[in-house]
Amino acid sequence: MGQSPAAENVPLVEIRGVSRRFGAKTVLDDVSLNVERGEIFGLLGPSGSGKTTLIKLITGIDKADEGTVRMFGETMPKLSLLQRYGYMAQSDALYQELTARENLRFFASLYGLAGSRREERIRAAMEIVDLNDHLNKTVSAYSGGMKRRLSLAISLLHEPELLILDEPTVGIDPVLRRSIWEELLALRDRGTSIVLTTHVMDEADKCDRIGLIRDGRLTAVDTPQGLKNRSGTDSIEQAFIVLGGGAPS
Repeated sequence: MGQSPAAENVPLVEIRGVSRRFGAKTVLDDVSLNVERGEIFGLLGPSGSGKTTLIKLITGIDKADEGTVRMFGETMPKLSLLQRYGYMAQSDALYQELTARENLRFFASLYGLAGSRREERIRAAMEIVDLNDHLNKTVSAYSGGMKRRLSLAISLLHEPELLILDEPTVGIDPVLRRSIWEELLALRDRGTSIVLTTHVMDEADKCDRIGLIRDGRLTAVDTPQGLKNRSGTDSIEQAFIVLGGGAPS
């Protein structure tokens, strides 16, 4: 999809002064960051640090108490942007009583895919996650790892400009995890931008830039090497401890 020069200068995701509270608990505290076109941006932090809440604000599933979130220059939430981004939640949003194919066809209809194009995209997405042999299996018979892979396939169906992935490789075996990352890197090289959360150190190292988040605050944003240089360490885990104030888990 072509972009005007002005559109290309706008950050893909722009977060300014965002805070989110649930009752007396502040989950996100004055977070600001940009995600640029054509990069893999990783959010790294321990459980409860605010990563998933920030992802929900980016996608428009939740709204900030303070600050603004923009995607493609538009203030979120905005329903018309649904076809421009793909979202994979931390919890699999699948219809257990349907087959994988039926799930894929349902979500394809939400993205406006139909006919031969729909079937082509289903095959291509399921090939990426190595599930084409299980298309006609009921999702309730899938293992946890297979459900994660199906969720990823659904997020890839409509070839979105932006992929937003919350812990995409949890429960997936190391061999398939490596092949999925090869595909994510290939997607980036073809122009897809990716925002993801992870707690896996070698995955964080594959990102173009990383945001370290702890207790709802963004403590540092830089390239993996930049974070290591700033912290005087030689690993992302050590950099997080120095710059983020504790070990990710």
